[in-house]
Amino acid sequence: MLPTKANDYQQLTAQIKQWGLELGFQQIGVSDIDLSAAEGHLQRWLALERHGEMQYMAAHGLKRSRPALLQAGTGSIISARMDYLPEAPANSQVILEDPAAAFISRYALGRDYHKMLRNRLQKLAEKISAEIGMFGYRAFVDSAPVLEKAIAEKAGLGWIGKHSNLINRRAGSWFFLGEIYTDLPLPAAEATDNHCGSCRACLDICPTQAIVAPYQVDARLCISYLTIELQGSIPEPLRPLLGNRIYGCDDCQLICPWNRFAKLSAEKDFKPRYKLDNSTLLELFKWNETEFLQKTEGSAIRRIGHQRWQRNIAVALGNGRFDPPVKLALEHALQHDSELVREHVQWALRQIHNP
Repeated sequence: MLPTKANDYQQLTAQIKQWGLELGFQQIGVSDIDLSAAEGHLQRWLALERHGEMQYMAAHGLKRSRPALLQAGTGSIISARMDYLPEAPANSQVILEDPAAAFISRYALGRDYHKMLRNRLQKLAEKISAEIGMFGYRAFVDSAPVLEKAIAEKAGLGWIGKHSNLINRRAGSWFFLGEIYTDLPLPAAEATDNHCGSCRACLDICPTQAIVAPYQVDARLCISYLTIELQGSIPEPLRPLLGNRIYGCDDCQLICPWNRFAKLSAEKDFKPRYKLDNSTLLELFKWNETEFLQKTEGSAIRRIGHQRWQRNIAVALGNGRFDPPVKLALEHALQHDSELVREHVQWALRQIHNP
């Protein structure tokens, strides 16, 4: 039956945290639903149009920052984090320094995390229900308008760093977040202090200077946005800055000093698939659409589709060294059905002819 006293909810919260660890989460926290500070930040960001083509960031009114509008009756939020780092960060640096290698953001090397995390959150909710009876809840993993980082910060899981990612003192920032909106009056945690101090490593390392000021990211400049969210042509002035990054960018995390405390994930789903951690650009560029769909099945990468995959790799090839097989592959791609792909292939050919 539902608890009736405040100390009963304290005990339930402690039990929820333990269940979360048993389910494979590294940390569980609880937040209240007052996201007014984050709401102001979001509205200013949208007013500056820094969301680019991500219209979904503005499409739900205030539901994103007012949890009870999204899920009626929400009184507290359970926030969970799960480490995903599949390999030592030094390996990422080796790939970034090899212009023939393909760099894919580390979170996307394995299976898509959404379904797995949601299933774990569902199991956590079921454990709570088995303990106290039916209660109102809804689980989210990037599946609805949710300010997950602001919630996690209020739940004591870390602080939002200058690069806009959540940082944990003992685990860095290589982790996924998920939430359970609940009608239970669970006691909220104390927010974690910010420990970025005077460090500006993430601002200085960003290839496109997308972190326009501490805690302010212009998505329109961000390589993750350009390679994943942007539907059309990548602006020409930004193309050389992408280097060999074909899906996402981890530079701001790789440079963050707090990530020296990051731990490798033991989850099999997060392990690299189809040699995506160790492939050349040319190998991946040669995938036809059937191969792309087969080898990205169950992967976050599939959402960009084969055309944008080709677009991104063409840019990366143009940023690399001249190599006859690369030139031949690009020339063959001039016959591609997609005007988007052809445009970026033509640019790449001009680049390798005029280093």
